[in-house]
Amino acid sequence: MTREVPSSATMLAEATPGGAKGFLFDLDGVLEYRGRMFPGAVETLQALRAGGFVVRFLTNSTLRSRRSCAEYLQRRGFAAEPGEVITASYATARYLRALHPRSCWVLLDPECDGIEEFKDCVQDEKSPEYLVVGNYRDHFDLASLNRALRVLRNGAKFIAMHREELVDTSMDEIELTVGSWVQMLERASGVSAVCIGKPSPYVFELALDGTGLRPGEVVMVGDRLSTDVAGARNAGLRAALVRTGEFDERDLAAELQPDWVLDSVADVLRLAGGCPLV
Repeated sequence: MTREVPSSATMLAEATPGGAKGFLFDLDGVLEYRGRMFPGAVETLQALRAGGFVVRFLTNSTLRSRRSCAEYLQRRGFAAEPGEVITASYATARYLRALHPRSCWVLLDPECDGIEEFKDCVQDEKSPEYLVVGNYRDHFDLASLNRALRVLRNGAKFIAMHREELVDTSMDEIELTVGSWVQMLERASGVSAVCIGKPSPYVFELALDGTGLRPGEVVMVGDRLSTDVAGARNAGLRAALVRTGEFDERDLAAELQPDWVLDSVADVLRLAGGCPLV
């Protein structure tokens, strides 16, 4: 049976995240969408910071480094430092460095900023210890996919920057994304990939690192049930789902549900106890 979900105004009147001290924000679909800022996004985050809340940014982008992502947010009017941003490329590079790999082959668009996160890794396309798949964009062709298949069949370990599969409309067009290539290579090679980005708990733990906050004190604000809400649940955080960006009304009939459904990012202020705009 489909469960009726109250409006954000009703839900916010009935429940607030008592004890919440921090918020994680997805970027595309929450703060902006297709290059357009959502009304009140900048002011909302300013007010949260002024109210003493910890603010962090968590995105499955593989094409951006945390440096370039912070710079982009700053140009859009947000207060953001690289240390406050976790991208899938940064998280994957951090995970990989902890393994002290002999070598790796990172399938990521060489023209993107995200590749700078892997500058200390020894690259080897012929016989890497780890195959790492991000958004390789136009470089994904039959030759590169076959090479990737061969290194996996020859014993390389497999890491996926995230598992989002088929639909990415943030650039106004439907595109295949990382998870599609990962699944194809998994099926063909018989090698399962370790996933780093949302909804993996690892990336949420990384986002909370250094904040001094426990998972139950943090709310994830996102527009996707499968990554933002599921990931928050996996990591012990609470979750607010916004009706913007990639939000799909059909998700509200799923078994997995967020703690709050909000009309927009501006409603986060009411979750934070009516923190006034600055």
